[in-house]
Amino acid sequence: MDGAVSGDVAYGSLVAVLGSVSDAVVKELEVYATPEAPHDYTLDLEVAGVLREADERGWERFHLVGYSGGGAAALAFVASHPERLASLALLEPAWAGRWDLSPAEQALWREYGRLEGLPPDEFMRTFMRLAVKPGVELPPPPPGDPPPWMAKRPGGIRAFMMTFETYELDRDALSRFDRPVYFALGGLSNPGQYGAIATRLGGVFPDYELEVFEERHHFDPPHRIEPERLADSLRAFWRPAEGVDAAS
Repeated sequence: MDGAVSGDVAYGSLVAVLGSVSDAVVKELEVYATPEAPHDYTLDLEVAGVLREADERGWERFHLVGYSGGGAAALAFVASHPERLASLALLEPAWAGRWDLSPAEQALWREYGRLEGLPPDEFMRTFMRLAVKPGVELPPPPPGDPPPWMAKRPGGIRAFMMTFETYELDRDALSRFDRPVYFALGGLSNPGQYGAIATRLGGVFPDYELEVFEERHHFDPPHRIEPERLADSLRAFWRPAEGVDAAS
């Protein structure tokens, strides 16, 4: 599950490297399933979508991988349906609950709150800048006209930010999840957001592994730029539960 770009664009390289033996399936987020984000959107819609996809495929237990907003949705899924997962892999989840926020996280979320009302182009530029360390060069827009899915991103991101303000992510439920959890962190991402989330979750999950990709950031992530390395890490992470299906 991906929150910043189309799922096929985000995970295509990683799925290709993993190969057919992984039975990996890329799931688009529900927030982008309609021309505009639902006015009553919450992460529960994403949880229901994952359940539907798994049930349709006959997956009783599976590995779940989530990036950005998809990572936040994956955390909500763990809290509500832990029995369905063999493991959880988080690629810089955009949000991880409202408990124990560091001063840096609190300040950053106030900055995100100021984005409301900006025109779409300015909103996206500022949103992207906040997600990386100062001085990091952001990737240029691709040449030509933007793909159709790009028009949905500002509205979808706003919907995520609104539900993050009120959604109750159950910390105690997360702490009871005893299966492996993997977190991939970009060394050039904003440490006040993604580094702080990685630290907080490391104090919640009992079986937790953190890997830092020093040259990567949230919009230059390992599943797109270093898929071979990430695939190796995921294969090793999944090996104790071989034979379980994977969803991303």
